[in-house]
Amino acid sequence: MLYLDKYGYTPDEGKIEAGIKSIADNLNQLSSPEVLKQCFSIMDLTTLKTTDTVESVSKLVDKVNKLPEAFPGYPAPASICVFPNFASTVRSLKNDPEVHVTTVSSCFPTAQSFLEVKVRECELAVRGGADEIDIVLALNAFLAGDEERAYEEIVTMKNAIEKAAAAEDRHVVLKVILETGLLVTPANIAEASFLAMEAGADFIKTSTGKVDVNATPTSAYVMCEAIRRYYELSGRKVGFKAAGGISTAADAICYYYIVSNILGRDWLCKERFRFGVSRLGNSLISAIEQKTVNFF
Repeated sequence: MLYLDKYGYTPDEGKIEAGIKSIADNLNQLSSPEVLKQCFSIMDLTTLKTTDTVESVSKLVDKVNKLPEAFPGYPAPASICVFPNFASTVRSLKNDPEVHVTTVSSCFPTAQSFLEVKVRECELAVRGGADEIDIVLALNAFLAGDEERAYEEIVTMKNAIEKAAAAEDRHVVLKVILETGLLVTPANIAEASFLAMEAGADFIKTSTGKVDVNATPTSAYVMCEAIRRYYELSGRKVGFKAAGGISTAADAICYYYIVSNILGRDWLCKERFRFGVSRLGNSLISAIEQKTVNFF
């Protein structure tokens, strides 16, 4: 594979399995209120339902606005993640400027459309107020062996996002979703990781949450090792986002320590580490408060 050869990286499945087992065997000892709150602070609190409406999105934003009163001392989530047509709703209603507006774009979740359509959706998301945009790797190209086209699609969308953001004197973060459950093998996941990073991704993200297999500890481990190798050779720090099926405090702690063990403390912040979640917020609050909480 082109990028695995370039970066001299081959996933070691035995080492990966052992690393994950070591974390899994010690989850109880690794958990603490401080770590749970840090996990809370890196959430992209997400609603991506066919039934989303302005009213339902507004209610989610209102919950985030009321968080400081309901749970004093808790950090805010990193962002609220919605479909691009709701970016302006979140932007207009949120109280905390530190809570970003994230949107999915590029014909999420399949990316099956014309590049011109994907680009225009990204531009409109920026215009609507998105601080961060999550696009989907063109699997129709990547899985057919046309890595050049998959790369060029990311570059084209990144350039369009940067141009639209510059017109408003803003910077917009680009996350590239690999859809690791459909890439299947560690080698494919690593290859796609390097491709997306070379194309300019600020973050690489596991999944859309819309397929049968989403984030897994194995995919996270491989992606984090690829990020580390890319940083060693390029000097650029790319973020990691785990998304899809992450619903319990134990899930969050597992991914937290994968990132910590492979990438180190510099990545344990919202600038370089995110969870894409819809249910995790309640689980983390419940774990911290030691009782069942249904706030979100």
